[in-house]
Amino acid sequence: MKRKENPIRVFIVEDDPVHVKLVKYVMEMNPSFEISIFATGKACIANLYLKPSIISLDYSLPDMNGAEVLKKIIQFDHEINVIILSGQKDISIAVQLLQKGAIDYIEKGEDIKQRLLNTMSRIKQNIKLKKEVESLKEALGEKYSSNKELIGNSKVMQSVFKMLHKAIRTSITVSIAGETGTGKEVIAKTIHYDSSRKSGPFIPVNVTAIPRALLESELFGYEKGAFTGANTQKIGKFELADKGTLFLDEIAEMDMSLQSKLLRALQEREITRIGGNKTIKFDIRLIVATHKNLADEVEKGNFREDLYYRLLGLPIFLPPLRARGHDILLLTKNFLIDACERNHLPKLSLTSAAKEKLLSYAYPGNVRELKAIIELAAVMAESEQIEAEDIQFNSPKKTAAFLSQEQSLKDYTQKIIYHFLGKYNNDVLLVAKKLDIGKSTIYRILKENK
Repeated sequence: MKRKENPIRVFIVEDDPVHVKLVKYVMEMNPSFEISIFATGKACIANLYLKPSIISLDYSLPDMNGAEVLKKIIQFDHEINVIILSGQKDISIAVQLLQKGAIDYIEKGEDIKQRLLNTMSRIKQNIKLKKEVESLKEALGEKYSSNKELIGNSKVMQSVFKMLHKAIRTSITVSIAGETGTGKEVIAKTIHYDSSRKSGPFIPVNVTAIPRALLESELFGYEKGAFTGANTQKIGKFELADKGTLFLDEIAEMDMSLQSKLLRALQEREITRIGGNKTIKFDIRLIVATHKNLADEVEKGNFREDLYYRLLGLPIFLPPLRARGHDILLLTKNFLIDACERNHLPKLSLTSAAKEKLLSYAYPGNVRELKAIIELAAVMAESEQIEAEDIQFNSPKKTAAFLSQEQSLKDYTQKIIYHFLGKYNNDVLLVAKKLDIGKSTIYRILKENK
């Protein structure tokens, strides 16, 4: 029997042989449907791992009623199209089931066949449109927009997205620069998993996390007996990343002697395990990252110039969070949703004072720090809203990071005022007293930033 190309999996959950035959007949009109039949609700639920796109569900099953089965299906995957078939004419039950996620409610009567055909036509069209949208997103390289840490409307992030789009569409080496916590590994993973190499492995290596004496063997591997303690053969990261992506984080910290070996490997597209003679070809996409300026490291004599040009490829600079303006609130919204789900908390929102407090801070730890701040604030909140006092900044580098922004005095003044407004719950008179300025100055700044 010829295997169906890109089949759409359909479940028929029905214990009446007559209706099984009828529904199966209608479903088989579409040759792309792959049909499975179950006589009980429990059997259907047990097989949801097969990921059906459509389920025809009898309301009156021998072990469970349709509402119970529907609830389990929606909890498993709310995008499954569930059609309820029932002998009951109770409108209130139909309305309840539709409100709970069923795509349609069809009475078992004379017109069941036609209604089923109409509903299936509508579902097929929806599935087709959804696939077209997914294909379009993939073609445009926009899947990364679903990453909750990779959002932003600021100009600096729009520039990042343009470079990211180019990286996804090509196989060029990518060098990512940015402060600690800006999301360099997030960018690297996004490039890999949205690229043509997504079916291959993503192998990350943090250069600073591995002792220098061991880094070479981690990258290139070694043969059994190559040195004392080498009791077995070890496959290196270059081999493990074959047909995929090798991500070298904090590349600027690599020892000079190992830099030359890395350069040779990249030039020849082959490596030799330590203690071995056999050359091993590899096919990888290389992404490197650093919080340092590699060009400066070359000038200082800490990094090989020839390796620098080999690694530069497509450069992506990740801006610090303090330079991204209201992106802070966009990220906060997503982090807050995640924090509430992870900690089994009710849905939370932020007060205006809390938002202003978040915008007033410099974030020396960048996105990583913001994520930690929001999770703590969600846990500390005593009501359905996060107050300014629920937000705690505990970085040891607050002052240095704040001054390192090199902004105008007006910008610093605005940040200071917003900070104290957040601290004192928007009490303008109290803030004016604390800062020894006129309240008109505060009102003017608030008006300018509306």
